[in-house]
Amino acid sequence: MADTAHGAERPLANGATRIDFQTEPARYRHWKLAVDGEVATLTMDVDEKGALFDGYELKLNSYDLGVDIELADAIERLRFEYPAVRALVLRSAKPRVFSAGANIRMLAGATHAHKVNFCKFTNETRNGIEDLSQNSGVATLCAVNGTAAGGGYELALAADHIILIDDGSASVSLPELPLLAVLPGTGGLTRVSDKRKVRRDLADVFCTTEEGVKGARARDWRLVDETVPGSKFDDAVAARAKEFAAKSSRNGEASGIKLTPLARRFEADSIEYATLSVELQRAERIATITLRGPAAPPPASADAMVQQGAEFWPLKLARELDDAILHLRLNELEVAALVFKSSGDPEQVLAYDRFLETNKAHWLAREIKLLWKRVLKRVDLTSRSLVTLIEPGSCFAGTLAELAFASDRSYMLIGVREGENTPPAAIALSDANFGAYPMANGITRLNCRFLADPAALDAAKAEREKPLDAAHAQELGLVTFALDDIDWADEVRVFLEERASFSPDSLTGMEANLRFAGPETMESKIFARLTAWQNWIFQRPNAIGEEGALKRYGTGQKPAFDMRRV
Repeated sequence: MADTAHGAERPLANGATRIDFQTEPARYRHWKLAVDGEVATLTMDVDEKGALFDGYELKLNSYDLGVDIELADAIERLRFEYPAVRALVLRSAKPRVFSAGANIRMLAGATHAHKVNFCKFTNETRNGIEDLSQNSGVATLCAVNGTAAGGGYELALAADHIILIDDGSASVSLPELPLLAVLPGTGGLTRVSDKRKVRRDLADVFCTTEEGVKGARARDWRLVDETVPGSKFDDAVAARAKEFAAKSSRNGEASGIKLTPLARRFEADSIEYATLSVELQRAERIATITLRGPAAPPPASADAMVQQGAEFWPLKLARELDDAILHLRLNELEVAALVFKSSGDPEQVLAYDRFLETNKAHWLAREIKLLWKRVLKRVDLTSRSLVTLIEPGSCFAGTLAELAFASDRSYMLIGVREGENTPPAAIALSDANFGAYPMANGITRLNCRFLADPAALDAAKAEREKPLDAAHAQELGLVTFALDDIDWADEVRVFLEERASFSPDSLTGMEANLRFAGPETMESKIFARLTAWQNWIFQRPNAIGEEGALKRYGTGQKPAFDMRRV
């Protein structure tokens, strides 16, 4: 039976509540999406009683993961369902309040893993808003009609342009350090310094001032782009939105496609999607994701692609893989390793890559490739050991080969297994592997792989569109190990057992450091620096101890800090 519920509504096999990332506008509780020609408006109107878990209320447009699940869904629908939209306005329905940020009671009561995964998802969502502007031509304007504190201001920071109402009380602030003994964990520090280029000393003042900054000072310090009196606020927002729409690179003429609900079947130890399956070996702490290649060749034209809509194989697989990764991140915390397998015809996968490249000027083809870029980044940023097994009958070619390059290790079987009738294992490259899917550090996975050897990258590029057997793939440096059938089972088993025996904390730190070699970007800083520090700070007694700031916030008692610097 298809499962389309969202939020924390259905139990897992272990009795815990499953967080579901699937939703649609008709079921939003916290956002309202309205489209008027070229301008879309996303209005934040958080339902106080609509918290994902018991024990807190979402007052003053404060948010939890459930609020951000809806925001992420709305942004995705603007890409695919409303290609005529050229500008987006973010605003609040609450008078004199934009957003109070992440709900403090939620943070105080959440597990460490949930807090960290919550911050990671909200970061990815805000990066998606910036990607919507940079690559899809939908500029974002944030209309701050009152207080924008903490995560509320961090949401505004994701926009291209911030208008702050100048009414004598509206302010922007990042009060996490003085109030809660944590950091603004959704990119706030990094966007203030790297994106808005706020002077370092002024940023220091701003980030240690509970009440924030108002009016002309907020504008002069570059914290907002303009301030407007209340009597002119709505007119100024409308005028700016029209200006942004007029400058958009989006052609603004196409009709969109409907992002239909994903059909999923959850069992005790498996999840079945249309284009992939997830098998859970809980005792071994392994989740195996098997992707299925296309059953038919690409359509004859871009118009036929649009007619297929959400059933178009690359789009369907990207959406289902994204959902599976998020489910495993948030709901299967005991899993140590994600194992990627595939089945199908590599040539058919390459044919879809060629189709998307041929039609790259078409809005839908562009959005599908951008979605794959974001999904593959989600894989990169997942704190699990990643391994790809390239076996006979697999189809790791082009776009799907990126999973092998994203993995911490990849194993490829030489030849075929005795008694099997499937084609020998092969891997194949396409143009998609050389630019379409940059990582958070701004370069491709193959660039990152061959940082010290540009000639190896050129050698791999020369082998595009060719089936590469295990020996050749290992010679080119595309896989970690090529193994024969005699050694295969033992080598893979020993690796997975070893991985499951190591400290998860140490592995997360090691893997995150090794995955993103090379240059640093604002995005890589957010995940490599900010998330890593926040991960540590979220475990410190000064933040979450019984006398810590998160626990004592709102009680009238001051937190008691261990004052030793570490």
